[in-house]
Amino acid sequence: MDLAYRISIFLLLSTALTTINASIHIYKNQLFSEVGNAYLLSGGSEGLAASLSSDNSVSDGRSFIRFENITFWRTQAAADGHSNEEHSSGLIQAVIFEAADRNNIGGSAYGGQRSICCTPDLAKLEGCKQGEVIRIPSATDSNWPIVLSVHFGGNYLSTSMDKTEVPIMKMGMYNLLFIACDPKLNGTTMSGKTVWKNPDGYLPGRMAPLMKFYVYMTIAYLLLSAIWFSQYVRFWKDILLLQHCITAVIGLGLFEMILWYLDYSNFNSSGMRPVVLTSWVVTVGAIRKTLARLLILSVSMGYGVVRPTLGGLTSKVLLLGATYFLASELLDITEYVGTINDVSGRARLFLVLPDAFLDAFLILWIFTSLSKTLEQLQVKRISAKLDLYRKFSNALAMAVIASVGWISFEVYFKATDPFNERWQSAWIITAFWDILSFALLCVICYLWAPSQSSQRYAYSGDVGEEFDDEEAQSLTRGQSDGDVSLVKQERNNGNAGVSDHEDGTEEDKRE
Repeated sequence: MDLAYRISIFLLLSTALTTINASIHIYKNQLFSEVGNAYLLSGGSEGLAASLSSDNSVSDGRSFIRFENITFWRTQAAADGHSNEEHSSGLIQAVIFEAADRNNIGGSAYGGQRSICCTPDLAKLEGCKQGEVIRIPSATDSNWPIVLSVHFGGNYLSTSMDKTEVPIMKMGMYNLLFIACDPKLNGTTMSGKTVWKNPDGYLPGRMAPLMKFYVYMTIAYLLLSAIWFSQYVRFWKDILLLQHCITAVIGLGLFEMILWYLDYSNFNSSGMRPVVLTSWVVTVGAIRKTLARLLILSVSMGYGVVRPTLGGLTSKVLLLGATYFLASELLDITEYVGTINDVSGRARLFLVLPDAFLDAFLILWIFTSLSKTLEQLQVKRISAKLDLYRKFSNALAMAVIASVGWISFEVYFKATDPFNERWQSAWIITAFWDILSFALLCVICYLWAPSQSSQRYAYSGDVGEEFDDEEAQSLTRGQSDGDVSLVKQERNNGNAGVSDHEDGTEEDKRE
């Protein structure tokens, strides 16, 4: 197997196995893994911008990787193999390199299998030092990759690395590997931490733009809140129950954006992610997402517009909401709270699948309910409400199409960038979903804006409730009514037409 491929696989897998706490990467008795003819331990990887100055404050413009309290422990058997007088009885090297230079680590003799560590043949051919990491100078800077050496002394079990700071003078995705070439160092462990800093603070490069993004999102929510609440207070007596729910979603959205900014700001200044604050952000976000989805589902069912209650579906809707909240909370807690990248791929997949399944089920239920509501309004010829729901269905359809398109782009983005070399654009993946949610909320606010004529959209007994339980049965049994469109064609029955005309006339009078 080619060495570059082995290193690539190791870097990808170690992303999920290394305990990394924000920009301060903490290692607790981490064990070296055998890769080729070497033993490797991943120290992490982050996008770092170039240093701008040499000051010594948090936002001092400096960018660096600093090693603190790094200690290596070898096995007793490895230590007993050396005498107390030996000056150097084992070597471990810390290698820092850009993702683009990952093939500059290692070499091959006579075009054969590549090796990470220098072999006798490679020492003769390439002039490398036997028993050390093979380093090929970068095409852009001969001083890179950076290799720092740490030696065990005599028969001591441990050795410590001096506090070292490596300045970053060029923007890139940087990787850190600890490598041992001596076979006797099998079983070696490491403890300590490394500090990775960008010019503006400790936020990882792929996350730094999100702090400004949440400032803009907070301003956007403030503007929406100001417009909505001014109308909400002005037409208080005509407010519908549905509009109370919209108010709650706006408030939660604003609160969530403020908390995200505070979380990222604290993260940027300290290098550590506060568990309590992040937990609050995640919980508020899960509540907001759950309430927003239930709001869209209730609107699609015609709640408060063509039916006074959800009838027999109330318990099913609440159960679905509670399940979605738990799934979303667990997934977000795993992703954002505490350590980063400390969950294996299988464990994360186990948490992602329920969340994705519930979203798919919600979309199915929403469009099934919306189709029935539109059909009923068209049959009854309730023009004002029908026009409102048509606009809502169009907006919802556009949101779903945008979501599917963006998911496809996200899969492509991650599949074609396994080493995060496009880290500067990675923040857009997260930001898009907040923008889409806000845009859909703005559409709902526009369609159901408080006004003196709000009651014209309220339930007034003009539509029957005979389909309260029909939707749940069709979803659970998987039955189809034979109509795949959102709105069925208007019925051509003569008697029905007369009845529809009369109902429409009565509705116009009420309006």
